[in-house]
Amino acid sequence: MSSQSASSLVLNENKVTLDQWRTLIAVVDAGGYAKAAELLDKSQSTVSYAITQLEQALTIKVFQLQGRKAVPTPAGEVLYRKAKALLEQADRLEQTAIASQQVESQIRVAADLIIPPRKILESLAIFSRDYPHTRVEIFESVLSGTEDALLQRQVDLAIGGRVPIGFMGEKLATVTMRGVSSPDHPLQQLGRAIDHEDLRKHRQIIVRDSGQYRRHSEGWQEAEQRWTVSHIKTSLEAIRMGLGYAWLPQAYIEQDIANGLLQYLPVSVGAIREVPTYLTFADKELAGPATRHLADIFLRELI
Repeated sequence: MSSQSASSLVLNENKVTLDQWRTLIAVVDAGGYAKAAELLDKSQSTVSYAITQLEQALTIKVFQLQGRKAVPTPAGEVLYRKAKALLEQADRLEQTAIASQQVESQIRVAADLIIPPRKILESLAIFSRDYPHTRVEIFESVLSGTEDALLQRQVDLAIGGRVPIGFMGEKLATVTMRGVSSPDHPLQQLGRAIDHEDLRKHRQIIVRDSGQYRRHSEGWQEAEQRWTVSHIKTSLEAIRMGLGYAWLPQAYIEQDIANGLLQYLPVSVGAIREVPTYLTFADKELAGPATRHLADIFLRELI
């Protein structure tokens, strides 16, 4: 090979096609023309011709024979790596083009229970007017369960209080959390503001992190005594029964507060806790029109 590097090669009038790049990759991966032909379901002469055409277009030798094995030259090694990146980009571009035109038959959404289900359902009702034939699957999650659904590519969209590393989220509502108990709970009978030590002496109802590794607790677990449940509505029912206290989203408790079934905890510090929420695409570039439309509705309605 001349001192000219592969990255600075100038193509002649014969352009290299994607099929020729695929053939180059196949020959390197297979270690020879015959096995590459089997891999590509082509004749060996077709593979050999494609490599010859590629070498002529680049005016450089990309393979050298060692016995029956085709071994890439130093320039061929460089081109192999660049060809793989090029084909990955081409495949992704093709998938993006298809996705942008093709209406999805199904959309999967992970929605943290911190957002009241009614708000999610109201958004879906709006969505269904424009895409009545697209099925929607909702995964109700808590804390890191929402992140796991994204990381494991189980969903197309996620709504939760965290955006995993490597993803970009758009801000939705900030959820207000309030400490509550039944009116006859001992914490309501002290006749003064309560502190952390008071909370530690009584049972706290906690909603379980639904993630596989349960990475988060929000730092809100004050009590030594705890009951852990899987749904906010179960926590709410336990509190109504006087079985403990909890911090819950304002939207879940406001009706019970108005009806006198619950009371806010008279805590001296931290009476109101705020949790920002975000909408995150699993892969925005590959999202189809229905997924993008549903995302726009969430961004408009969940504020």
